[in-house]
Amino acid sequence: MAFKRRDVKPGLVIHSDRGVQYRSRKYIDLMKSWGCKPSMSRKGNCWDNAPMESFFSRLKVELIYAEQYASISEAKSGIFEYIEVFYNRLRRHSSIGYMSPVEYEEKAALAA
Repeated sequence: MAFKRRDVKPGLVIHSDRGVQYRSRKYIDLMKSWGCKPSMSRKGNCWDNAPMESFFSRLKVELIYAEQYASISEAKSGIFEYIEVFYNRLRRHSSIGYMSPVEYEEKAALAA
């Protein structure tokens, strides 16, 4: 979905942990078909992936622990809404000057 919705340029580095899904041939082939380069954290080193560790911590505290999902589909919908509506468009992030990621990206695009 991200590849189709974003302006992906060849050479984009996509960083992940060493989870089996990110090491699968299908995933790596998909990234390479878009001209992207995979990057993985070192084995057993959470500091390499600190931004994502922080994101999942926020997701759990701000959404998961507060909800009682009745089904997988309900959970998927709730997580999608949290990321696409709240986290990316409304939530202010101190690390980027108290802007939402969408605001920050739009500002960066204008400056480029």
